[in-house]
Order: sequence, then C-alpha cells, then structure tokens
Amino acid sequence: MSEIQVLLVAGTHGNEINPIWLFEQWEKSAVLINTYGIATHKVIGNPKAYKSAKRYIHSDLNRSFIKELFSKTNHSNFEIRRAADLFQIYGVSGEKPCHIALDFHTTTSSMGSCLVVYGRRASDLALASLVQSKLGLPIYLHESDHAQTGFLVEAWKCGLVIEIGPVGQGLFNSRIISQTKLVLESCLEQIKLVENNNVFFPDKLIVHRHIKSIDFPRDYKGFINGYVHPLRQSKDWHPLNINDELFLMPDGKTIKFEEKETFRPVFINEAAYMEKNIAMSLTKREVWEFKSEWKKALFDLVQK
Repeated sequence: MSEIQVLLVAGTHGNEINPIWLFEQWEKSAVLINTYGIATHKVIGNPKAYKSAKRYIHSDLNRSFIKELFSKTNHSNFEIRRAADLFQIYGVSGEKPCHIALDFHTTTSSMGSCLVVYGRRASDLALASLVQSKLGLPIYLHESDHAQTGFLVEAWKCGLVIEIGPVGQGLFNSRIISQTKLVLESCLEQIKLVENNNVFFPDKLIVHRHIKSIDFPRDYKGFINGYVHPLRQSKDWHPLNINDELFLMPDGKTIKFEEKETFRPVFINEAAYMEKNIAMSLTKREVWEFKSEWKKALFDLVQK
C-alpha cells in the first residue's frame, strides 16, 4: 500500500448528491473504484446538510476553511466547526494526515467535467497538468478574488476541485456519476505514477484564468430584473466578445457585452451562485509552459 494519503471529499455541498452516492456504493463494494494502491480516506464533507437536502446549514462549507477560526471549537456556525474537525483529523498534523485533497462537486452550469485550481501552488499545477493530459479536461484557475476564500483544498498541501455538470441540485444522473468515477480513478492513477517515478508531464498547461465575476442586472431596489440571454446560456468555455448578447430584460431589450477583450465565461447561471451575486465568471484562456518546479513540488510531496 502506498505511503501517500489522499483525502477524497464528496458532499462539501449537501445537495450535490451524485458524488455522495458514488462514495456510498464504494463503501458497499471496495472493488467499485480502482485506487491503484493509493491509501484513501473518503468522507462526506457536510453530512448534516446532506441529510437536510440543503447546500449548507449556516454557511458555505467550501468557504469555511479559515484556520484562524479553527481554534474556536465552540463556534455556533456548523460549517466552521465541521471544517475545523476535518482539518484536525485529516490535516497535515492530524490524526490521519493526508497529503493531497480531492474535492468532488457538481454544477448546474454546462461546464462538463473540469478541474478547479485555487492560486498557483506548484504541486496543484503539476497534478492538474497530468489529469488534463490524460483526460483533456479544462482547468479553471481561480485567483485574485478576495471575496471568495476559505476553500477546502487550500487547507492541504496539494488539492484539486473536480466539477462535473450540468445536473440539477438534488438529482441523480448516471452520466455525472460515471464521469465522477472516471476523474477520481484518473487522479489516483496519476498520483501512483508519480510515486513510482513513471510519469510523463506535458510540455504545456492550458488554463482559464479567473479575471472577475459579474452580477445579473438589477433594479434600483437591488432585485434581479434580467436573466442570462438564451444565446449565452450553456455556453461555458466559449469566447465572449464585444457586442455579444449577455442578458435579456423583461421588455425584450438585450444587454450586450461591452468590453473589448475576449473572455471565456464559466459557471454561467450556476444556481448556487445567485446568492453570491454571480451570474457568471469571466476568464482568459492561457497556454503556459510547464515548469520544472511544478514537477519537483509534486515529487517531493508524493515521494517523501
């Protein structure tokens, strides 16, 4: 059995039930998932929200991994207590220390299967490059958004979010479950190849770098008074250019995109992001040369 320990999380949001179902079936049949000999610890991130068929109880668990709050063990916020417990058990100095965290989500947006990387940690970029090379998944590089922090994977030395969609909240979908299984096994396979020093890194990494998020049109009272234009709906990853249709108003007026740069929108009309005042996030597609320090960081972590 491998010495590397990998934390696998499903149900960080309680109404994203497909990864949870896969984990539950895995509990019943150990051969359901090929772990390639990698030691794994699988957990339901927010079991209380899952039982309540909610995204969360008090606040978003995937914004609650703020270590400064972990010492407040009597915190009234359930998600902050849960984040502290998970880190105490599976953190680098925990009872069952894990080196890598893989956090499985679903989205209502037409994102397909993709990886989310937070910031530019070398080990994250190295692992993401391996999975992208194997499966061709797009990578959303989330950075420079100070309003969005406290993500689960940031609390570990290496971590990726896996987003798969589209699927409605609280709905089972066989394709989503199959894609989750495929990406899970592919991640573990690549980690094993790194451990065995039998891996080939790509020359380039394609990322969609987060630039900013934009809100829906709103009236003077702050209420949403327009929706994503039909020509923009389900066009995640597609180029968005000046004068392209963006939002449609009740009177039929079209709000068009006004910026001169080309962007690639993601998480278009994501149901969970309405409360965050996000209609979509805008990214720039970039091709990066693979850096040797990324490889070294992942090797140092896995082969320690």
